[in-house]
Amino acid sequence: MSDIVPDICIISDGKPGHLNQSLGLVEALLRTNASLTYEVCPPVSWRHLLKLLISHLFTTPASSEVRLFVAAGHRTHLTLLVYKWCFGRKTNAKAVVLMQPSLPLRWFDLCLIPEHDQPASMPNVIETWGALNRVQPGSKAKNTGLILIGGPSKHFVWDESQVLNQLKQIVEHEADTDWILTTSRRTPESFLISLSAAKLKINIIPCAQTGKDWLPEQLAIAETCWVTEDSVSMVYEALTAGCRVGLIELKSKTDSRIARGLARLRASGRVRSLKQSGNPSEKVLPALAEARRCADLIIKKGWI
Repeated sequence: MSDIVPDICIISDGKPGHLNQSLGLVEALLRTNASLTYEVCPPVSWRHLLKLLISHLFTTPASSEVRLFVAAGHRTHLTLLVYKWCFGRKTNAKAVVLMQPSLPLRWFDLCLIPEHDQPASMPNVIETWGALNRVQPGSKAKNTGLILIGGPSKHFVWDESQVLNQLKQIVEHEADTDWILTTSRRTPESFLISLSAAKLKINIIPCAQTGKDWLPEQLAIAETCWVTEDSVSMVYEALTAGCRVGLIELKSKTDSRIARGLARLRASGRVRSLKQSGNPSEKVLPALAEARRCADLIIKKGWI
């Protein structure tokens, strides 16, 4: 930790997806109280943690103003708990973990866990719709649509012809929409070749041509978003952005927690399939705001 002590300390393993979740929560807190400060720290080795614990065991608590420690990712859990004990005793700091931790749930003050992980029912556990993220809804531009394409994954069978067939139907059913399609790092080059050959009315922007803020900006203004089922984090980001979300279906390899989570989204009416496209009885639900909901809970508890 630096010499300038923040209100909130994020323990980050450097993985963008994990940091995105922590920042989603912290930025929601900052939108409520702009005077709050935060710092991002890496996890440290167990040897360093042991030395830290021993050095603080028989001494008065370290001088620190940190009130909240936040972390996502298994490598961060020990550092989160040790930092809380060593640097947060004076302020009665709290440890908040995102996603299912590898250590006992009762060791943390608050566990924010996606409902598809089916966490235990405990007072310190809050189920969330998907992982938290940083996306914010914006003013929607009329007749704008975004298509997010993933690729081969351990949970779904990647079938290019199946995906292309669904894209043709989407463009046909929503002909008045200006479509932008982007890919992921997992998207095979062969898919882009086949897509170009299909000559669909879609503006193709490969992920290599986008910057870090491109997708959040597009999601904020897009009215409609279709996402391949393997790109689960993108599904929840699109829902958070307030888009009308459709799933480009893929065959599930197993009855995984990811597949079960998507099934619950379908049952809730938050996402649709091509079979439901244009259905006048389709539900219109408000955008997800899970980061804000969790931030409000932390504030209500008086932790920050």
